[in-house]
Amino acid sequence: MTMNTGTGQQRRGKRRTFVSLVLDVGVPIGSYYLFKGMFGMGAVAALGWSSVVPVLRTGWGVLKQRDVNPLPLLVLLANLVGLLLSFETGDARLMLVKDSAVSSVVGFVLLGSVLVGRPMMTGTLKPWLLKGDADREVAWVRLRRESRAFRRAELLFSGVWGVAFVAECALRIVGVYSFSVDTMVWLGTVVMIVTMLVAFVVSGALGAGPMARMIGTNVREVEGNSSLAGSTHG
Repeated sequence: MTMNTGTGQQRRGKRRTFVSLVLDVGVPIGSYYLFKGMFGMGAVAALGWSSVVPVLRTGWGVLKQRDVNPLPLLVLLANLVGLLLSFETGDARLMLVKDSAVSSVVGFVLLGSVLVGRPMMTGTLKPWLLKGDADREVAWVRLRRESRAFRRAELLFSGVWGVAFVAECALRIVGVYSFSVDTMVWLGTVVMIVTMLVAFVVSGALGAGPMARMIGTNVREVEGNSSLAGSTHG
């Protein structure tokens, strides 16, 4: 029963990831070229309207959560401030830099959360590792309390993503002032995707992977001890 629940959650997670990629990446890029090419909008207006769907989606995600996750709220506020400033100046390149600014803010906040020992990516990571399994939940609590290696891996996971967001910001800013706006609309997305893929692999190797193995080992040890105790009692 537990395994089926975990598998179902993983499938739903993959679907949500796919939908997020379509809405947050595909729609903004496609709508930019649509507004600019078919409707004859300027670069600033096209960039502004193409940002509406991601902003609304993030806002809806914040509103429907009972317990507000600070990370999406931070992204929403940074997006809104950047969008307003960009329209005020009328600079298309500044609107592209706005995306970089969002990444850098998120990155520095993540790094700050690591420094104070409260890694913000844990809320995203935990459901993937626990898979809805009560035994894994107990193991998580135990390891967090007793294992320095587990806590270090948890910090590394958020730390890697913090560095990735800051690095993405730097690369995008260089690109914005090195290439045309039309080129950076799609090239900026490529930079983002490549950076996220690298962060996913590295954070998995340094953080999520070791944590998953420690949780699995802890669960097996507890089950083994329980079986041994039951056998001895019998």
